[in-house]
Amino acid sequence: MIRIAMSVAAAGLLRELLRRGGVNRNRILLTEFRSTDWQSLTFIGEQHRIRLRIPAPDSAEIAASLVNGLEDAELSLPGHLVADLALAGELERNADGSISMTLEALTVEN
Repeated sequence: MIRIAMSVAAAGLLRELLRRGGVNRNRILLTEFRSTDWQSLTFIGEQHRIRLRIPAPDSAEIAASLVNGLEDAELSLPGHLVADLALAGELERNADGSISMTLEALTVEN
C-alpha cells in the first residue's frame, strides 16, 4: 500500500469522509488529495481538494451517503474545525459504472 504524506487535518478529514460513506474504506478510492496552507487575520488552516472514485456496484448509493447533507456535516477532527465542506461540481458517472467526485474543504486550527 502506498501512503501519502498529509497533515493531521487532512488525514482526519479523509478518515471522516470515508466514514460518511458507510462502507468498507476500500470501496472508496482516493485519486487525488491536495492541501495548501491558508490563513486569515485570526485563523490558520488549510484548504483541501479531494478527488474520490467509487467503483460499481452500489456506487450511486455510496456517493449519496457521502454527499447528502455534506455542507451541514459535523466532522470530528482533533485540534481542527471544518469551516467549509462542499461538493465541487457535479457527480461524474463513468462508463464502467463508477462515480467520481471532487470535494473542497477548509479546515482551521482550534
